[in-house]
Order: sequence, then C-alpha cells, then structure tokens
Amino acid sequence: MKLLLRLLVTAALVLLLSNILTGVHVASFGTAVIVAVVLGLLNIFIKPILVLLTLPVTFVTLGLFLLVINALIILLCTKIVGGFVVDTFWTALIFSIILSILQSLTYKILGDDK
Repeated sequence: MKLLLRLLVTAALVLLLSNILTGVHVASFGTAVIVAVVLGLLNIFIKPILVLLTLPVTFVTLGLFLLVINALIILLCTKIVGGFVVDTFWTALIFSIILSILQSLTYKILGDDK
C-alpha cells in the first residue's frame, strides 16, 4: 500500500512540475504514473551503478555530482517513456532537484518518510 501511495504521489508531482516548469512535458496522468514507475526502476537498478562508476568525481565534488546523475536518470527516462519530454539537461537538473524536495516534503507530511 505504501508503494502505491508513493507511486501516485510521485506521478502527481511529475504532472504538477510539468505544468510549472517550461521544458517539461507530460502527456497525461497515465504517462506520469509510467514515469514514476520507470524513475523508480532506474533509481533501483541504474543509479547505483552510475554512482559507483563516478565515485571519485562524486567524492571530489563533495557529493554534488549526484545531482548530475539524477539529471541523467531523468533524461534516460525521457528516452524510455513516450509522452514524457524534458528539453535540456539544465531543465532535467532543476526538475530532479525540485521533485526530490517535493517528494521529501510530501512524504514527511503524509508520515511516510523513511
């Protein structure tokens, strides 16, 4: 049940951000749900590999390179999910930062934070 709630919250936030940020386009709520699922899967399977491969750079930048990895995950998601488009790397970076902050706040409000 918690997973479904997190999925729906993320989908709603993706849709909300697509209406606020220029350069982020989501076709429908159904597409936003698919984006949430794909982002979750990419974060589980691909992100740890990228973090491991870029560990020296991440260490030198005091962890700031993780923001770049998050943006790359968003751009990879645009290649996988039809109907979800992020125009530029910088838009993906801003989108990923705002999405992470809003997810944290929402989960905290819902009492679903880890």
